[in-house]
Amino acid sequence: MSTQPQTVFFLGATGYLSSQFLLLLNEKLPQLHIVALLRNATSARKEQVQKVYSNISFVEGSLDADVIIQEQVAKADIVINCASSDHPASIKSTLAGLETNSKNNPGKPPLYIHVSGCGIVSDNARGEPVEYVKEWSDIGLDLKLCPPENTHLDSDIPIVEAGSRTENPVRTIIYFPAQIYGVGEGIQKTTLWLRIFLDLIKNVGYAGTWGPGANAMNNVHVKDCAMGLFLILQAALEGRADEGPEGLYFSASMEPRISYRDWTKVMGDYLYSRGIIKQGGTRPMPAEVVDPLGNYGWSLLGGNFFVKSERLYKLGWEPTETKKLSLLDSLPGALEQALKE
Repeated sequence: MSTQPQTVFFLGATGYLSSQFLLLLNEKLPQLHIVALLRNATSARKEQVQKVYSNISFVEGSLDADVIIQEQVAKADIVINCASSDHPASIKSTLAGLETNSKNNPGKPPLYIHVSGCGIVSDNARGEPVEYVKEWSDIGLDLKLCPPENTHLDSDIPIVEAGSRTENPVRTIIYFPAQIYGVGEGIQKTTLWLRIFLDLIKNVGYAGTWGPGANAMNNVHVKDCAMGLFLILQAALEGRADEGPEGLYFSASMEPRISYRDWTKVMGDYLYSRGIIKQGGTRPMPAEVVDPLGNYGWSLLGGNFFVKSERLYKLGWEPTETKKLSLLDSLPGALEQALKE
């Protein structure tokens, strides 16, 4: 690995996966200098991030700060985006900055690692039981062969195209986590899907699913997911990562896939036992909850995502925390944490 200090421009530093990853990076690669994009960059928020990664400075701005993002990307050695995987404007800004960076540094293309999600392979089963679900490997994966209406693709495909060109080249890697779970040790300690479903459950008074909830996906503990992201960065720094059209990495264990019906039932029963809702179990969510999210919601919350993390395993990754604590067993502790937030 290169010993030369490098600068990383980081988007999404305060998130669930990202702050867990920064804790790991602080332990293993503290010489990297990170410049983090931070909304409302108060002293308190800066201190919060500095507790997870010490060698860090900040620029204030949101994902819509086109000029700031382009300027920072254009002068960074590495860009890591753990922010929203569905924010095309920030991706456009990032790719423009990367092109400038490459043009200004011939022979030294910048590295861009982008965190997306396994929603790209949703079969949009609408929560119904189906006889066959395709299992997608990240070896031979072509994003243009994924169902075109699926989430993330409008951001991910332009990234792969940028990583495929020969003029002003960019080294691109996209990371696709499955259902991330567990209580994290970083700034945001609970996963987004848990918080979304907790809010929905409290609003409607019971736990529920999109359709019957027969759909399922692979899962991965947040600590294992962060370790996978670190291994990819480490491999890229050592020149042995797959990049460009081949630089697509699923992050998913092969532990049992849990249906939405099963894990929402655990949530419903637990919240009922705590007196937070008046009904246990789970049932299909009503139209007033499902309809506002439209096709996006059905694809993301009603589909099956079956994947194999073959590239990550080639880097020596093992989902050790996932094997220690299953998704279902993690839910009581995660719900308690989310209720405090």
